[in-house]
Amino acid sequence: MKPFDIPTEPRVTEMAWPTRIVFGAGALQRLPAQARRLKMQRPLLVTDAGVVKAGLATRVLEVMKGAGLACAVFDGVEPNPTEKDVFAGLEAYRANDCDGIVALGGGSALDAGKLVQLLTTHEPPLSRYDDAKGGDQYVRDDLPPLIAIPTTAGTGSEVGRSGVVTLEDTGRKTVIFSPALLPRAAIVDPELTLGLPPGVTAATGMDAFTHCLEAYLASGFHPLADAVAIDGIHRVGRSLVTAVREGSDLAARTDMMVAAMEGAMAFQKGLGACHALAHALTPTSGVHHGLANAVVLPVVMEFNRGTSTARLARVAVALGDTSNAREEVLASNAIDRVRKLNAAIGIPARLRDVGVKEEDLPRIAEKGFQDASHLCNPRKVTEADLLAMVRDAW
Repeated sequence: MKPFDIPTEPRVTEMAWPTRIVFGAGALQRLPAQARRLKMQRPLLVTDAGVVKAGLATRVLEVMKGAGLACAVFDGVEPNPTEKDVFAGLEAYRANDCDGIVALGGGSALDAGKLVQLLTTHEPPLSRYDDAKGGDQYVRDDLPPLIAIPTTAGTGSEVGRSGVVTLEDTGRKTVIFSPALLPRAAIVDPELTLGLPPGVTAATGMDAFTHCLEAYLASGFHPLADAVAIDGIHRVGRSLVTAVREGSDLAARTDMMVAAMEGAMAFQKGLGACHALAHALTPTSGVHHGLANAVVLPVVMEFNRGTSTARLARVAVALGDTSNAREEVLASNAIDRVRKLNAAIGIPARLRDVGVKEEDLPRIAEKGFQDASHLCNPRKVTEADLLAMVRDAW
């Protein structure tokens, strides 16, 4: 077997990072065992209407019921969760006298579950815990247990230590970050993503890719994160197109689930200007987070090329470039390969094509500069730089 090869029949295995990860096709069946390990008797299932409509919430409830465990359900998480969603989930948690959380869905549901978990023992408002303002110092570890079950291969929130939410008092998409928010267990079952539509597969897949790439380029020293990130880049490069075009391909879906986890593991090192802009694009223009990342990423890579030539060259190799060209050429090839990957999976090339209005660009740059993500960008970023990049992407 060559390095990185995927078994044709992935088996369920357990890993720790430090979240206990139950990974593989059929992993959902091990959910009750993890709930019992964490002494959950009355968990709240936090999810969204789309997951319910797809029948995935019913699958989770049936698995739990078959093991003699009952879940209350909160399915009011919006595609881009707000503080209002979190407080509604908190009300459901208290009304049902719950003792833990099972978060099911994409990044929105998983992040909302984490923040419901936070508010069960912490004082509001959520802005108090804003990572950009040092709010992590106020997050304690006296939280109820949380099990995360992703239904997309994107954010990797199932193994991440942050929750992202749009705050009411600022209107800004905000990162709340603390090791205490790491899920106690993650049930990562690629079978849950087999019915994901091509567009969602593409956008969430590019979110995972952007996590890996921005973490790899981020300033600072973290060789463990770098190693995980470059493996994730390789996996997305070889499997995302297949996952989009042949959604029932379990090997490709498995690869993407690994890459999503790796992205979240890696970005503890930091992110960059792409995420700063994406975090501004969602509340300002309603663009899906992964889609925003995908459209903006090539422009940000170009901005960083002069300071990240060697690393971008390694990205090109991870994406399959075998040309043995000079680093400068490989760095340019990496950007070209990302543009071609976007095109192959149906990602529009310009922000104007996804509904962003030109008059909103200055506000997007302003909000992006307020976002802490750009602080780890390998090249120092000003608000004027962000405006130039978002105009180029537009």
